[in-house]
Amino acid sequence: MEITNYELFEVPPRWVFLKLETNTGLSGWGEPIVEGYAKTTRAAVEELLDNYLLGKDPLEIGRHWQAMYRGRHFRGGPILMSAIGGIDQALWDIKGKHYDAPIYDLLGGRTRDRIRVYQWIGGETPDAVAQSAAAEVENGYQTLKLSAVSQVRRIDTPETVERVRERVAAVRSEIGDDVDLVVDLRGRVTSGMAKWLSSELDQYDPMFYEEPVLPEHVGTLPRLESQTKVPLATGERLYSRWDYKQTLDTGAIDILQPSPSHAGGISEVQKIATTAESRDTLMSLHCPLGPISFASCMQLDMALPNAIVQAQNLDIHDTDGNDLLEYLADPSVFQFDDGYVSAPEGSGHGIEIDESYVREQAQSRVDWQSPIWYHDDGSVAEW
Repeated sequence: MEITNYELFEVPPRWVFLKLETNTGLSGWGEPIVEGYAKTTRAAVEELLDNYLLGKDPLEIGRHWQAMYRGRHFRGGPILMSAIGGIDQALWDIKGKHYDAPIYDLLGGRTRDRIRVYQWIGGETPDAVAQSAAAEVENGYQTLKLSAVSQVRRIDTPETVERVRERVAAVRSEIGDDVDLVVDLRGRVTSGMAKWLSSELDQYDPMFYEEPVLPEHVGTLPRLESQTKVPLATGERLYSRWDYKQTLDTGAIDILQPSPSHAGGISEVQKIATTAESRDTLMSLHCPLGPISFASCMQLDMALPNAIVQAQNLDIHDTDGNDLLEYLADPSVFQFDDGYVSAPEGSGHGIEIDESYVREQAQSRVDWQSPIWYHDDGSVAEW
């Protein structure tokens, strides 16, 4: 068997899908995307496929990963690792279909039957975000995630801190103590502000603080870890086992959050998780992306003993008229029940892509970009 062709589809709202084809008729799907850099990521995928992978046996995933990573002088970073990640996902999809098995069976078999998923909540005011939380609990979620801060100055005022506290307090008051709440700081605050905010928010018992500081400032995490009772999580902007080793070496992180669409695919995330397990560190795979990336996460979640909760941005509880799931022939394949999603049973990713819908949506113009924020003094703020 050999890889004979590929196609890339840029589709709404901000995703890129990759289809790898073989001479046996089997095909595999991946999701190589860096949000806001879709065209750049596509170009990296094309270079890897055109200059290396076409004509190769898709079953030799380990060899191909090493060649794509080590075969060039420059390596790592979001673009190259996301390109490798999407290709790796598609190769695993082909391999699973070839052996008529879910990917998790090829990774060693299940360590669980289902995993908790969390739902993002939002709102402009404390009352609005509390209402959003109540609605999602009613939808069946037992874990919620709140972006606690928007634009924050490098050292902000007590009023700003109080507004953040009020948002978190309103949600905790609404959902009670039986529902977990992840508080995401999104790397938007300095280490000094992270200390201040955590001292005000600890009383509301978050499940963990996500990205309390930017990944380039992980050296400051031990100071924060020493003063908060809440577990710390990071990793959505780390791209390889070597990046994660530096983070684990701080001794301050409790939960890692790699994305198989950014951190080198299924192959690399499994290695990251194994290293994390040896450090008593948990996994919560990151996935603000599409159904192929989510399917890859689910395959890993079933195989990883240290996975605890799965991110998703697909409103997975509601399949009726859900345009985010219409890329699937069967949108109900991710079985949601009581805040958990069960493992897909089919071969490969366990999903069937509605290719006609993908092709139709790929005719749309997609150019998603994050906003650029500015402080009052004209300096650029973290988004």
